[in-house]
Amino acid sequence: MTAPAYEPPHDLLADRTAVITAAAGSGIGGATARRFLEEGARVLISDAHARRLKESEQALAEEFGAARVAALPCDVTDEEQVAALFARAHDLHDGLDIVVNNAGLGGTSALVDMTDEQWSKVLDVTLTGTFRCTRAALRAYRDTGRTGVIVNNASVVGWRAQEGQAHYAAAKAGVMALTRCAAVEAAEHGVRVNAVSPSLAMHPHLVKVTSAELLAELTRKEAFGRYAEPWEVANVIVFLASGYSSYMTGETVSVSSQHP
Repeated sequence: MTAPAYEPPHDLLADRTAVITAAAGSGIGGATARRFLEEGARVLISDAHARRLKESEQALAEEFGAARVAALPCDVTDEEQVAALFARAHDLHDGLDIVVNNAGLGGTSALVDMTDEQWSKVLDVTLTGTFRCTRAALRAYRDTGRTGVIVNNASVVGWRAQEGQAHYAAAKAGVMALTRCAAVEAAEHGVRVNAVSPSLAMHPHLVKVTSAELLAELTRKEAFGRYAEPWEVANVIVFLASGYSSYMTGETVSVSSQHP
């Protein structure tokens, strides 16, 4: 089964300001930045890879206008860089409306052979990085009195077991739990916190770091018999960021058939 036609925009995020982490390149973050711009938002994109980030900023600015696109390198394991990212959003537009925590780090290692460094690195980027950005976002919303939305990127491995993925699965399960707890605390400030849980969204970097055999096996497990396009995940993020999900908070939405 092939992917459906690309959904045209519906102006769902007009005049809203969004911060999107890990948004350089052709993965889910980059697809989300593009979809947000198509839906009328302004975006501040970030990534730990400065060169790719600059290239993404230039390409998006050429297509959507420089006034609607800004970029700032950010390593989510560095609290000072996270603080600088959210300060930049305030300086540009006096605050923000949407935060998409997309930064994550994977890897494959049998648990019996996994080192403390491998475990800690994946947890620091994927879970603690999401915590740092969620905390910064909640502080920004509280201090400016603006309501808003946070969307975290989880994964189906946060629900199910996969060989060699103990660190990544633990981190993504933690993102789901963080999402639920943050949502309860943020509700009194009018802030919604939800997550998406993709299974297999294909992009060039994934092909580089994953064997063809494993990709084929994972694809066979999908109900549609194909992997997701990154923009199909981005569409669900747009929904969660928009007013169409105004009564949803604390939820993890599976973008896959692989859920409990």
